[in-house]
Amino acid sequence: MSGRGTTERRSLRRGPIRRGPIRRGLALGAATAVGFGLVGLGSASAGTADHAASATDRRTDFTLTILHTNDDESQLLGVDGDTDGDGTIEPNETRAYGGAARYASLWNQLRDQAERGRPPAGGKRGVLAISGGDNYLAGPEFSASTEHGVPFYDALALRRLGLDASGIGNHEFDFGPEVYADFIASMADPVDTVPFVSANLDVSAEPSLATYADRGIIRSSTVVRERGEKIGVIGLTTPELPTISSPRDVKVSAELAEIANAEAAALTRQGVDKIVLVSHLQDIDNELALVPHLRGVDAVLGAGGGEILANPGVPLVPGDTAERGYPLWASDADGRSVPVATTTGNYKYVGQLVLRFDRAGRLLGADDEGSRPVRVSGAGADAVAKDRWTRTHVEEPVADHVASLQETVLAQSEVALDGVRDNVRSRETNLGDLLADALVWAGAQRAAEYGVAPPVVGIQNGGGIRNDAVIPAGPVTALDSYDVAPFANFVAVVPEVPRDTLRQLLERGVAASPEAAGAFMQVAGLSFTYDVDRQAQVVDESTGEILTPGDRVRSVVLSDGTVIVQDGQVVDGPAISLATNDFSARGGDAYPLKGLDFTPVGTTYQGALQDYLTEALSGKVTAVDYPVGGEGRITPVS
Repeated sequence: MSGRGTTERRSLRRGPIRRGPIRRGLALGAATAVGFGLVGLGSASAGTADHAASATDRRTDFTLTILHTNDDESQLLGVDGDTDGDGTIEPNETRAYGGAARYASLWNQLRDQAERGRPPAGGKRGVLAISGGDNYLAGPEFSASTEHGVPFYDALALRRLGLDASGIGNHEFDFGPEVYADFIASMADPVDTVPFVSANLDVSAEPSLATYADRGIIRSSTVVRERGEKIGVIGLTTPELPTISSPRDVKVSAELAEIANAEAAALTRQGVDKIVLVSHLQDIDNELALVPHLRGVDAVLGAGGGEILANPGVPLVPGDTAERGYPLWASDADGRSVPVATTTGNYKYVGQLVLRFDRAGRLLGADDEGSRPVRVSGAGADAVAKDRWTRTHVEEPVADHVASLQETVLAQSEVALDGVRDNVRSRETNLGDLLADALVWAGAQRAAEYGVAPPVVGIQNGGGIRNDAVIPAGPVTALDSYDVAPFANFVAVVPEVPRDTLRQLLERGVAASPEAAGAFMQVAGLSFTYDVDRQAQVVDESTGEILTPGDRVRSVVLSDGTVIVQDGQVVDGPAISLATNDFSARGGDAYPLKGLDFTPVGTTYQGALQDYLTEALSGKVTAVDYPVGGEGRITPVS
């Protein structure tokens, strides 16, 4: 990557009281690329006692507490929690957990505790503070930052934690490289700039990011000095980046093990004897699958999967359930046991991984009592007070912005609108129909201005519908529109989609059916049927190349009666003009549109939804036009 290499960064001890913000497809190699995300039974286990090999006869010289967060995704105001367990959220349970201000207080309390006194096992002690990336996510709370400008509120919240390094996730690129550059600028501190680490990204072709790589702020790895010890931090980003976000000309390599091992070897030659890998691979099982191919990495912090790892008895946010223990363990290429940890994100838990090293820098094991996710609570015995600075400078202005969105009514709906995550990713819903219709309408409204053929078909990827809820019958607000369509994705018209391509596009949507998938699409301007018992399309996730064409789609008919596919065969005829979002038009979700000309038409998909509700529908959503379950545009058959 541009700016590749290491830099040494001294970790600063910071207390909880401050006057101002503190800045502070998995390829494992040619022979092992098969099996992305799959871990054999017995290859990982929950932490119990010492899992590091041959550790019993060595003395602890250094205890390292790693405070880690990941996937906080702009949940700055907190999350609800049913504290009394009655199945309802009372006013005092609204946003009773999480939140940036409580998070800052708890993080710094844990830092202070980890730095005080002599560790129980003896020797020195130190703290490493890490974010795994996905530091923000489009939506109503992040819209406060984009409206406010630099510095972003999310960056102000994270600066309060005094991070030593941050990984780079996929959501960092959802708004394009320039917005990520603005976020990095928001994290800048004249005294102590946070490095952003990813060894398999090359940002040199994006000027706004290349300047940070040239300055060593975006880099492959970094070295933190803590109590005289050198700790290396290496970053990795998911190879799926081009198909799940909008990195534009940022290049990503899939050779994860080769890259991480080379970086670890380089750090070792520099005298670094403790190395942490922060890897944003979208599923903790991908980290576990990677570890057996690593050498020289002492611990792995995963991100992007949202898993809840916790041992029995650890307090969790009401409604959360531990999937596995904390940490998990896997054996590396040399047979050494490596701890693997993550948190579920959203400012709900501070990850606390406590590791013991001997004088030679060899990992002896983890502190089972100290290693755990620590919930961020505003209720009960473990409640923490909100950090005053973060509350004043982050939470209050963001809350004011969100409140203003909730007061703006766009339409009245006669029917509940279904945006539940698994539903919009697996079948037709009336909210999916509404949003797909909005894309076609917006494209048609602007077609003449932008010199493109008016679209007759609309495609909205299910993964881009984000509210994960049913909007009740009644008012539909501006806040609802941001919840539904939060990304900065612009409506785009693809004027010449060959019929074969349209068929394979629909095949991509149902390839994972009946399982839910973000690539499943909500449609407008056509109806189609598909058979899950027939051949599913297979693609290369990192390039979008169709490896095996799908044969599930049996019929496709445009709204005007034009037959596109009959009995599984494409009917010859002219190309189709299609409206979608620019993420999908560029081949996001491995849609087979990559390489086709497309034109953005000057409005985001949230803007299209808002204008469609207020203008095209004159503020009224009827049950006739948008019945529960949709109007039969997508039909499974067998």
